[in-house]
Amino acid sequence: MRTGVKREDNLHLNRRCFLRASAVAAGGLMVSLYLDFPAWAQEGRPAPPPKVYPPDAFVHIRPDGKILITVNRLEFGQGVQTSLPMILADEMDADWSQVVAELAPAADVYKDPIFGIQMVGGSGSIAHSFQQYRELGAKTRAMLIAAAADHWHVSPEQCRTENSVVYGPNGKSSPYSELANHAARQTLPEKVRLKDPTEFRLIGKKVPRLDSRAKCDGSQKFGLDLDLPGMKIAVVAHPPVFGGRVKSIDDTEARGIAGVTDVFEIPLVKGSGVAIVADRFWTAKQARDRLKIDWDLSGLEAADSSRLWTRYRELARTPGNVAVANGNDKAIDGIPAARRIVAEYEFPYLAHTPMEPLNTTIRFDGNRAEAWVPSQFQTMDQMAIAEVLGLKPDQVTFHTEFAGGGFGRRAVIDSHVQREAAVIAKRLRGTPVKLVWTREDDVRGGYYRPMHAHRVEIGIGADGMPAAWRHVVVGQSLVAGTPFAAMMIKNGVDHTTVEGTSDTSYNIPNFHVSAHNPTVNVPVLWWRSVGNTHNAFVMETLIDELAVRAKMDPIAYRRRLLKPEAKKLRAVLDLMDQQSAAWRKSLPKGHAAGIASHECFGTAVACAVDVSIENKRPKIHRVTVALDCGIAVNPLTIESQFQGGIGFGVTQIMAKGAITFKDGRVEQRNFDGYTPPYIVDTPVGVDVHIVPSGEAPTGCGEPPVPVISPAVVNALARLTGKRYRSLPLSAV
Repeated sequence: MRTGVKREDNLHLNRRCFLRASAVAAGGLMVSLYLDFPAWAQEGRPAPPPKVYPPDAFVHIRPDGKILITVNRLEFGQGVQTSLPMILADEMDADWSQVVAELAPAADVYKDPIFGIQMVGGSGSIAHSFQQYRELGAKTRAMLIAAAADHWHVSPEQCRTENSVVYGPNGKSSPYSELANHAARQTLPEKVRLKDPTEFRLIGKKVPRLDSRAKCDGSQKFGLDLDLPGMKIAVVAHPPVFGGRVKSIDDTEARGIAGVTDVFEIPLVKGSGVAIVADRFWTAKQARDRLKIDWDLSGLEAADSSRLWTRYRELARTPGNVAVANGNDKAIDGIPAARRIVAEYEFPYLAHTPMEPLNTTIRFDGNRAEAWVPSQFQTMDQMAIAEVLGLKPDQVTFHTEFAGGGFGRRAVIDSHVQREAAVIAKRLRGTPVKLVWTREDDVRGGYYRPMHAHRVEIGIGADGMPAAWRHVVVGQSLVAGTPFAAMMIKNGVDHTTVEGTSDTSYNIPNFHVSAHNPTVNVPVLWWRSVGNTHNAFVMETLIDELAVRAKMDPIAYRRRLLKPEAKKLRAVLDLMDQQSAAWRKSLPKGHAAGIASHECFGTAVACAVDVSIENKRPKIHRVTVALDCGIAVNPLTIESQFQGGIGFGVTQIMAKGAITFKDGRVEQRNFDGYTPPYIVDTPVGVDVHIVPSGEAPTGCGEPPVPVISPAVVNALARLTGKRYRSLPLSAV
């Protein structure tokens, strides 16, 4: 064991980790794992002196026996506020009934050990912090043992721990709370033994979430619930076309509403808008509705869905920048037309529409500021607020608030919501102000999953397996012009455009994938599972079509086509097959089974669905899902993640599941035009089965999303005889 973790990743950053412990005035032990990320220019040079950090970063053993564990992530439904404390508490041998958790503020100490910024994304919370939290727990436990051994004048080897108590020889015992102050003065151990998985008491067990009761009884506070003394509420009128600018404002009626305190123009990331500040939200919204704004839209591209599809279809018929070139790109030309498939797919813009609307609260005091944000990107949002206010990031106290969903929408590279809030707070110095985006603001506010067009040509071998595959993907880049571009764009291809196709686990000998990333005046953003949303749909519906042509069982076809190294996918196909075989063989008349499998974020998933058609819409009666995510830290949370992820994935096939444009304007405004899945649309039941594993944990938040829509349309194809190549499903 070592004091920290040193590893190389695609950022090429060396990481130094060290633990510090100290007693605090209130009593108790606090332990912190600190990560220092030297600049690239410092590679190979002597490490700078360790920074001085606050001591209370991760663990605080209180005098009353409570153990406070700080979570270095946003909690927005995925369950990390329970799973990460479970990891630490297990290695610490803490009494779980005494564990409480809180979300960490923005600080260097809480940066993701792999990505180097404080964030939630890429389904990496457990995957990236599993080792980190295990070491924190083990070292805290070692320091408590050392304190007890020192007090009893025995060796640490004569002591053991259980349920927050150190036991020694001759019946001696001391609770952690009595040892905490002494433990804080112990020398930090350089090496500690981590538990063998057979010794886990919490990891791998179904543990109820720490926040369940508060969320069920309504006492859990989210960012939108924040209420500070003297707080004002702000809303912003945004231009109807992205990048528009205010030409003139008539705010007479708006200012005449009682409770409105200010109306003024503010800069946006692109263009400008008008902020309305009032005592209450409804007052601010009513005032905004009464504004008369003349917008300057000159020089702006007016995005139009119809014209964009024409442009995208033309691009899809031409080779793009090469993402993958395996084998002979011309091999398909030698295959007879009767053994070819040409398939064109279309996927619209998609909004995230998390249940809790976007919001940010800021108080600016001149030389300092305080922010309360339900943020997936704490580091970047803190920096953005500081930049707008003319402060350094460490002058902005940044509280991570609980969030009601996100799906990627709270991980915005340009921090546009936080920048708007900071501009408003700067004008209202000394007064806390909460900026609220309404549902209409969110639906029409951009930052969508990009629209995509795919064109695929497949040459089929005499054995019924694909012998050649030529694939072109068209869609906006998510990262062009951002700090992520250098890491994620290679050979002119944004990896997120082709992920799920370019990295396929199917063994296709002549496989060529290219991409076009056109520029469009529509801000785009990652949507839960990112590029896998559309790429998995294309791959899994085509593989199903190939299986039908080959007159093979779709599960057997996939097994045969998988690469030898695709062990996780084989395992989940086997488990899904085993768990769903009984109901798949006894489907009622008018029902059909659909199959899909996919691997992303290190986790493999296989899905079987039972589908019928009711009222000209697919009715999903049952879903059986198998997954391999390595060590399942909390199977209960994973089950919830997959059930929720399957429901979220149904968004893609909703009849009104599309954002469209006409003359630069978004045509939808709320859930009446952009309709998420309701209870009647989601599966009646979702059975989740986890492949037992001792491998390192991988992601669970995003992997369930890509498999449900292809599985459903594969079932529909069996019922109707039609292949569905465009989403959403406006008609069955």
